Amino acid sequence: MSDNSNSNKQQPATVSCGSSSRSSSGSSNHSRETMSVFFFLFCFLLCFVMEMERKLYRAAGAGLVQQVETILGNNPNIDVNWMDGWSTWCALHLACSKGHDPVVAILLAHPAINVNAKGKFGWTPFLRACHCGQTKCVRLLLQDARVNIDERNRDGFTALREAASGGHVEVIKWWIASGRTMYLGESNDWETDALYAARRERKPEVITLLQRFRENPGVTRYAVGLELGFSEEMAAEVFALVVFVSDGLLEIRQTVTATAASATRLFSIAAQLPLELQMVLCFRVVGSAKEVILGKDSEVAFRELARSICLPLMIS
Repeated sequence: MSDNSNSNKQQPATVSCGSSSRSSSGSSNHSRETMSVFFFLFCFLLCFVMEMERKLYRAAGAGLVQQVETILGNNPNIDVNWMDGWSTWCALHLACSKGHDPVVAILLAHPAINVNAKGKFGWTPFLRACHCGQTKCVRLLLQDARVNIDERNRDGFTALREAASGGHVEVIKWWIASGRTMYLGESNDWETDALYAARRERKPEVITLLQRFRENPGVTRYAVGLELGFSEEMAAEVFALVVFVSDGLLEIRQTVTATAASATRLFSIAAQLPLELQMVLCFRVVGSAKEVILGKDSEVAFRELARSICLPLMIS
């Protein structure tokens, strides 16, 4: 009797324990279901957001100018520097590699663009453009003062070394004519010596050009500028116009914000003038204590003005 009595007293406790276990299990299942739903929603939203970046990446790679403009215009918060998980390149990398210079120009104008973005192998857009011999893209990047032209990839190779080893002589010519610094590298250094790379890959045109530049940078820069179409007439026009601006006789009105890049562009043009004219320009600009910015639209107007007024006066 005592045993039965004891078992009867313990039974409610057993039932109570089983009920608590089922309640706890149900709560745990509900929590897991809730977490699964939130995780699903998070993944869905992430995929939706990333889809715009992927579309931009694909459009840039295909050179679809209008589509790139539309995507950027309709998505002001888009991550323009988003990198593809496989190649670890962004849209600018891809456009530079494939030579889509109109797309490159659009991307460079985006306020959030990282012009020196690096993938997992250390490639920047400028390195890719030089490696692939995309001359027009290289020219655009050289005009942008934000671009670090001395960056190296993971193997330690420089952009000039990549252009030299590939025999991309036009890329090197425009680099020289741009007026931006051009480091030829350490002698016989596999990673940086552009001449060594050109000799190894048997690129005679590149070898000759780099040897000329190493022996006399100023003369080579001027000669290459003339070869690429920077004529004596254009030199006279630019010289006259910069003098007029620095003296305050002309005012440049620009719709775009004056940037260091546009200033660099002016001085890269001025660097192609004969040394005597460069010295006069330096004196004029420094003495005027003004910012002299040559915008894209202003340059056209400047040349027209020079043809009608400045150039005849200089010739006479």
